[in-house]
Amino acid sequence: MRIIVDAMGGDNAPMAAVEGAVMAAREFDTRIILTGRVEEILKCFEALGEKELPRGIEIADAPEVVEMEDDPASVIRTKPDSSMAVGLKMLRDGAADAMVSAGSTGALLSGATLITKRIRGIRRAALAPFLPNKGDGVLLIDCGANAECNPEYLLQFAFMGSYYAKTMLGFESPSVGLLNIGAEETKGTELQRGSYALLRAAGDAGRINFVGNVEAREVMLGACDVIVTDGFSGNIFLKGMEGVGMFIMSEVKNVFMKSKKTKIAAAMVKDELSALKKKMDPSEIGGTALLGISKPVIKAHGSSDAYAIRSAIMQAINTAKSGVTALIEENIGYMRLSGGEE
Repeated sequence: MRIIVDAMGGDNAPMAAVEGAVMAAREFDTRIILTGRVEEILKCFEALGEKELPRGIEIADAPEVVEMEDDPASVIRTKPDSSMAVGLKMLRDGAADAMVSAGSTGALLSGATLITKRIRGIRRAALAPFLPNKGDGVLLIDCGANAECNPEYLLQFAFMGSYYAKTMLGFESPSVGLLNIGAEETKGTELQRGSYALLRAAGDAGRINFVGNVEAREVMLGACDVIVTDGFSGNIFLKGMEGVGMFIMSEVKNVFMKSKKTKIAAAMVKDELSALKKKMDPSEIGGTALLGISKPVIKAHGSSDAYAIRSAIMQAINTAKSGVTALIEENIGYMRLSGGEE
């Protein structure tokens, strides 16, 4: 298994990518290709005490860097020698099995679509993060790649999310819900009502396990395994959830630090609090799968540290092994409407 890591992407680049790659190469027995500025990458290895490249790691020179302020729609064209573009070209050409990048989300989406290409028949690629909830977790698709959608996009998101939840997350028959403001099928805008009809038909045909409309609060209580929505609503849902989680964890900490009595209580439940913190920590998962692209691409958070990059590499390995791309390709006929653009 060979994984490309965009070494220059993210707030902590290239050190986080280098250190994360070292951790992953040793732990997962995989080969890793770091794309980026060779001299800067080698300096990071030196800082880690590595006199030469560790076993299983190589560097592909890419002198340009995609900056966060660059125009996502054109940066891949204007910076063809960037670490992101070079990595995507290598992935397209079969030099590796998957790619990880903590760089600009918009640029990665644009580059993956233009260079690595979507699976034939998929209208739009979608970002699908796995989130903790009261149940076994929930896959959110889309969380921001597509602000404007039509019902066919959401139908395809449902299929892709269901396949990913089954092959990667271990859900035997993933329940799929449509994010809406109420459970009734008449709720929502034209997008939600049109999507409901398509998802219900797919559910009745036995193609997906559609459970109907699901309100945001019910998602966090475990009402479904996959929640489908447009990228605009999905991003608001995701950021709202992240904010609530940060607020609650902060308040819990404040409660336990108030007095000697609460500090003793905190010590007594230290293991349980650590487990809760780990469950809420995005670095444990590492990144978000970009579903619908012909080769596995994992978007790591822009602020990823070395451990988060290591986790994203593990996710990339598992995604490449899962066969989810082939499963989508095999079933594309069930998730397309006649006519329309490619």
